[in-house]
Amino acid sequence: MRLDGYLRVPVYQRHDETEIRIAPGAVPDVLRILHDSQDLRFEILADLAGVDTGEVMQVVYHLCSQMSSDWLRIIADGISREDPRAPSATFLWQGAEWLEREAYDMYGIVFEGNRDLRRIFMPPEYTSFPLRKDFLLPDDAARSPGAGVRHVERAHLPADMVADHPAAAIRRAPLS
Repeated sequence: MRLDGYLRVPVYQRHDETEIRIAPGAVPDVLRILHDSQDLRFEILADLAGVDTGEVMQVVYHLCSQMSSDWLRIIADGISREDPRAPSATFLWQGAEWLEREAYDMYGIVFEGNRDLRRIFMPPEYTSFPLRKDFLLPDDAARSPGAGVRHVERAHLPADMVADHPAAAIRRAPLS
């Protein structure tokens, strides 16, 4: 197979999905082979997403081809959490620019070669990445410096609401 030298683990297949795992540096070569090979023609990038496993970062690409009804999932695995970088897919799909911006904004993954890598959801001055495992909510009293502030999921009634008000019957999270 043309991709044998790039695979980190054996190909995984289930129903109409095939999954391959590659090193981040292999992304341009693998995407070009899959896109340009006349018998494969994975010409549609359906999705690109960042993933934080807690140990490493990943970039997941979902491709489809008119040659097959199967989906192809490519996982660029083993990206450093300290300095997450991956090659951009914009050399094949210009639309990847927006998907990469989203992964950058939420996970901090820098896509080298993306000409417009800036925040897409969060304000430009925002310094954190909300979908990373190490992102703490400011009012999570159990884990953050915001100790003493009510937990996000704890029901909170207005101070002037009387105990027999119908809304007071709302199930509350136990205080801990």
